Amino acid sequence: MTSAEDFDRWYADRVSSPVADDLVQRLLGLPPDLQSTSLLSGQGLDEVVALLALSPGEVLLDLACGRGGYGREIAQRTGCDLVGVDFSPVAIDQALSQGGDFRVGTLTATGLDPATADAVLIVDAFQFASPKLSCLRECLRVLRPGGRLAITTWEALDPEDPRLPLRMRQVDLTRQLPEAGFVDVEVTHKPDWWAIEDRFWRESLTVEAGDDLAVQSMQEEARRVLEGFTGRRRVLATATKGSPPG
Repeated sequence: MTSAEDFDRWYADRVSSPVADDLVQRLLGLPPDLQSTSLLSGQGLDEVVALLALSPGEVLLDLACGRGGYGREIAQRTGCDLVGVDFSPVAIDQALSQGGDFRVGTLTATGLDPATADAVLIVDAFQFASPKLSCLRECLRVLRPGGRLAITTWEALDPEDPRLPLRMRQVDLTRQLPEAGFVDVEVTHKPDWWAIEDRFWRESLTVEAGDDLAVQSMQEEARRVLEGFTGRRRVLATATKGSPPG
């Protein structure tokens, strides 16, 4: 899936599939009310919350927020103000059904004013940005000086590995974040997150899908992902917007 229309259909199928939601929450160890459409585990979420270090009244932009589950959970834990942006109108409608500030926008054009966010979070969606540097520069634009960026994604062990989609082979945050203008860049490999996802994909294939379109889609993705899963590494990247000179 690459287009907003693709994701619209995917989100529409997901809303009527408690089986898929239960599977994700149980295997990823997520809070029971968190509506996830990504693969960040509960353990990973705890790490992201600690690194963003948000305070009440600060603004978090959850970019490519999907149904808004991760950003809403962080806001509940920290008291920060949440803005969610996604290019799928269906996902935004589902997020808005629970209240909050959710808007249609893209990874490279959020629609936010400059210097309005204290932190930006991109969970498992950076690989869809095109071009990658435009996404990072948009994050830099909307951040206040000293603001924090956190990205969870995957990188290819070998950028020439044909088992992996080109969009993933183009992710190189160690190089791309400084090139976009960020400072204090740290890109950490997370083998424990990788192991949780490996188990998730394998166990998802043991579920009886029946006529559940969301579970069918999940299993199709599992088969595709597992073909090249050993060729990818799980990463958590953090960076800061520096203060202006003088």
